Amino acid sequence: MHAIKQVHLINNFRNVVLKASVRNASIKGVSLEYDKDPQPLFTDPETQKLLKSVTQLQVEKVFRKATVQKLTSEYKFMTTEELEDEFRRTIERAKAKLQMPPVVKVKDDTQKIISEDKALKGFSDTKYVITDISFGIKPTERKVVVRETDGTLRYAPMDVAKRMKQLYVPLTGRKIRTPKMFEDEHFQRCLDEHKYEFILDRLVVQYEPYEADYHRLCSKVYQHLNETKEFDQLRSTRHFGPMVFFYAWHKCIDDLLYDMIRRDYLRNAAEVIALYYKIHNVPENYGELLQKLDQHTSMEDVALKTLRNPLRKALDNGDIHDEIETAIGKSAKDFEIDELCLGFIEQFISKHALKKVQLELAVQTLKEINAEKKQLYEGLSKAHGVQSN
Repeated sequence: MHAIKQVHLINNFRNVVLKASVRNASIKGVSLEYDKDPQPLFTDPETQKLLKSVTQLQVEKVFRKATVQKLTSEYKFMTTEELEDEFRRTIERAKAKLQMPPVVKVKDDTQKIISEDKALKGFSDTKYVITDISFGIKPTERKVVVRETDGTLRYAPMDVAKRMKQLYVPLTGRKIRTPKMFEDEHFQRCLDEHKYEFILDRLVVQYEPYEADYHRLCSKVYQHLNETKEFDQLRSTRHFGPMVFFYAWHKCIDDLLYDMIRRDYLRNAAEVIALYYKIHNVPENYGELLQKLDQHTSMEDVALKTLRNPLRKALDNGDIHDEIETAIGKSAKDFEIDELCLGFIEQFISKHALKKVQLELAVQTLKEINAEKKQLYEGLSKAHGVQSN
């Protein structure tokens, strides 16, 4: 009897240990990596167009002020034409700020041998590192070589070359030694505090996009974001596009789609699905939908309309049709585009989604909300004698 109790205790202990190990494994997760070179697909014009569209151009967020000790404002007197030109220049500056970091494969760190001079063997008991410090050379073209003690001359390892370049021709913000925040303990704390944009900004400065550590840490950020569902933190930042590309590549877009559907970003959701089909060569026709979306309002037009709204209200020259659209948040054309996107999204959910029930409920809820908005839009238009277009 005593032996039976001991067996039960041992089994219970094993179960506890097994559960704990599984829990720890799920917490740490597996770092997802690109199984082939992603650069050709990422730089493809159609991919770039989709990624820029899903990023959105929220001017207020792009130009939000950082926390500084003293804020100053500049005032100018402008004509309406000059103000319109300034609006367009603002849009161009915003697009420049949203320039995405490149997504490329991890560079192979093989030290190519330049020459082997046996006469120098034993000349010194230390290695020599030689760095090209010529003025005006691009960092990627600046050569760093190592003379070994046996006389071999080879290109320096990536970490040595990076450290020497930073020593002689420093890049602003980059540290010679890896910052503490990228060590596992501190990095996890930054993730738990949801400082995603801050982390990615520092990663872009500290690492080159082809470094293994850059890929590994970016993967951790994107996977943590997918768990917390805080996608809106990166929306209208330069990191949103690479994040979407990462999810589409690794077939984990369901949570992002749910967030877009919940926020009524149906066009963006359809574009993410189109990107998914493109990356994985899914035999689904998405070209026709993208052509129809291109005929609709572009993100630049939406941003310009947002900038013009305060001026229009100040001059009180808006027509009743614009006021109805502003009140409802959609135009008649928007409702048509929503119908097209919803059909496209539902097709993806039925065939390819991993979280079908969750996405189907989100779509159904949005359908009901949009039906109420459309009914209200038509009622207001009819009451004011406005013909919807």
